[in-house]
Amino acid sequence: MALNASRPWLITYDIADKRRLSRLHRFIKKHAVPVQYSVFLFEGSGAQVGRLMNEIEGYIDPKYDDVRAYQLPVESELVTLGRGSLPESLTLTSARNPLLDSLIHARQT
Repeated sequence: MALNASRPWLITYDIADKRRLSRLHRFIKKHAVPVQYSVFLFEGSGAQVGRLMNEIEGYIDPKYDDVRAYQLPVESELVTLGRGSLPESLTLTSARNPLLDSLIHARQT
């Protein structure tokens, strides 16, 4: 896969301070789709996720907070339990990983 190819990423965070948490949440939801409370789906190249992480760095305190970006494989299996945080009318899909759609459909069955 080319370095500049768009791919799905999970951005996750654990922020210790409520104020930093609110600021980061407002910022990241402008760039990625919320999947769970502290988990977002981002579509972009490695360079784009790198730029996003550089921007996120200004919102956190690295002594207390943790932010991670996980590249999702093209072929992946999703298993979910419990209620989801996305509205039922919203479906996550990815050009690189069509199985992301099952994240929503699994909770509807």
